[in-house]
Amino acid sequence: MAVYNVHERLLPAKGTEVGALIDTLADTGDLLWPNHKWPSMRFDGPLAVGAVGGHGPVRYTVDAYVPATWVRFGFTGPRGFHGFHEFTALAVDEQHTLLRHTLAMTARGSARLSWPLAWRPLHDALLEDSLDRAETACTGTVAHPARWSPYVRLLRAIVR
Repeated sequence: MAVYNVHERLLPAKGTEVGALIDTLADTGDLLWPNHKWPSMRFDGPLAVGAVGGHGPVRYTVDAYVPATWVRFGFTGPRGFHGFHEFTALAVDEQHTLLRHTLAMTARGSARLSWPLAWRPLHDALLEDSLDRAETACTGTVAHPARWSPYVRLLRAIVR
């Protein structure tokens, strides 16, 4: 099963400012990952090509990294996830930047069932929370905060 999942938000900030948020991933001052609501992103060292880590049961390595611009993570787990996810800061003009998260993978084996039933709703909620954090970092507020669906709340209760 091919999976292509994109979340993005247009932010009223320069590309360098939004890109700097990517650079904080998995750091003690992380401004992008929603650590307060989801398992923290952690690596065996600083954000750099070759770093190994993940968040919760999702495991990956840093396959590519251009500071203040782009980072790509290659999946190593859970079983059946074959592909990558990435954050990209795309300058639209001098005062606006599109922050995009892309997940592209092939789900195999049991992941063909677990992705649509559990992983995708959780992933979508986590990414919207992450984009809320980015908007807060750039503007001090969130115009339209993400809200978890009842199904996401149920999944999170089951996981606990």
